[in-house]
Amino acid sequence: MEFIHGTHKAPQDFITNMPDNVVTNILDRLPVQHAVRTSILSRSWRFKWTMLSQLVFDRMFFKYLRKSKGKNNHGGVISRLLLHLSGAITKFVLCINDVLDAEDINHWILFLSRKGIKDLTIRNGDDTPLMLPTHLFSCLELKHVHLFNCCFNPPPTFHGFPNLLSLDLGMDFEENVQLGEFFTKCPLLEILTMEECNVKAVEIAKIKNLKILSLYLCDLDNISIKSSSSIFELVDSLPKLQELHLNFENCDLTEGGDRKRFSAAFPCLKVLKLSSLILDNGMELLCAFELIRSFTNLQTLEITAVTNDWYFGPPPHINYDATGLLQLRSVKFECLKGSENELCLIKFLLACSPFLKKIVIHRRSYIESDERMMFAKKLLMLHRASPAAEIDLFQF
Repeated sequence: MEFIHGTHKAPQDFITNMPDNVVTNILDRLPVQHAVRTSILSRSWRFKWTMLSQLVFDRMFFKYLRKSKGKNNHGGVISRLLLHLSGAITKFVLCINDVLDAEDINHWILFLSRKGIKDLTIRNGDDTPLMLPTHLFSCLELKHVHLFNCCFNPPPTFHGFPNLLSLDLGMDFEENVQLGEFFTKCPLLEILTMEECNVKAVEIAKIKNLKILSLYLCDLDNISIKSSSSIFELVDSLPKLQELHLNFENCDLTEGGDRKRFSAAFPCLKVLKLSSLILDNGMELLCAFELIRSFTNLQTLEITAVTNDWYFGPPPHINYDATGLLQLRSVKFECLKGSENELCLIKFLLACSPFLKKIVIHRRSYIESDERMMFAKKLLMLHRASPAAEIDLFQF
């Protein structure tokens, strides 16, 4: 205890005297139900929770409500909570279940439109798509939007989201929705994720600042049969693209055909992620080869394979002498089973990547131990262009 001029100085109460911005920072890191319960800490903390600026009403929140409040009036609980908040609300996450009323949700979005919302996520788990109110399109400070199973139809008065940086959509669009026009009204948009929703390449091409693109290949241009040429044409229209994530689920590939000469060699594209890829399918394997060879500045490659019981024949012949050197530093495979096609792709990557540091391989869960050992031995025998390249095998 410290003495000053014969008196002692009472210890400072740091918790009570914390600045409001520090308190808000702490509360925003807690689940909403726990943040509200800080009101019991002390008299000075009774209303601190009203400074919350980030709200996450997820599965765990509704599980808590069901235990403590029963199945009824979950919407009323959220409405009362919102009315007590005193400051700006920058983040709002809502995972909808069948207990919530659409009218309540409309009121909440109207409320958020007046509170400076910047990050909005709505995940609709109900069978019926949620009709989004027009108030959403007046939230001009939005930077990040994630919408799933909602009716997305901007009103004629919509002039754009001038601050939008990332957009994640998972839904079916009505025929009159002009996505290309919407994209042009979001001049700062850098990240686009389309989850199982039809979109045209010419619409995506309107996003001139796009840096990260993720989509299901089968949804592109609403055509189930694709060739690698359609991928190259899309990427060529996006000069600033740095990351490309493609999901091959339900996609039928055909020969690439005559490929155009593109204006650039995709200089900015550094990350390629391919998921739901059937490497036993010769067409999909050839597509992967063609993408990797053409995107010459790739530094990171991730492939998540899926299995198929059909046999598609031997792996394609690769002329390694005719293949240019790659810039890859990191490669990751998920769900490999040790097939000849998989080995062929890994051989290609090791032989043509002089700067490679590591290949990480996660196997499929059900492979016999002797098959795992044989695959590992074959991997160790492959030539490596990079003397520093390591092969990490997980679950082998």
